[in-house]
Amino acid sequence: MTEKTFEIINESGLHARPVTALVQAASRFASTIELEYNNKKVNLKSIMGVMSLAVAKGGIVRITAKGEDETEAIAAIESVMQNEGLGA
Repeated sequence: MTEKTFEIINESGLHARPVTALVQAASRFASTIELEYNNKKVNLKSIMGVMSLAVAKGGIVRITAKGEDETEAIAAIESVMQNEGLGA
């Protein structure tokens, strides 16, 4: 299992447009990818699941990937987080 923790720095938190980019990136991989916030885990391949967490600016999220391409998946998600100005 590979994981990475991010602090959300976007003023709007995790909102629809960047969440769509995250879900699209995660969906390219075979690994199981989850996003955890406030002790709740959701499938990062589900827009509704991620949006249901209502992650605000300053929120700490942990993304875990488990599977054959987990390292590549985390790297791609980290890239999206940075490109969308979401997390550091």
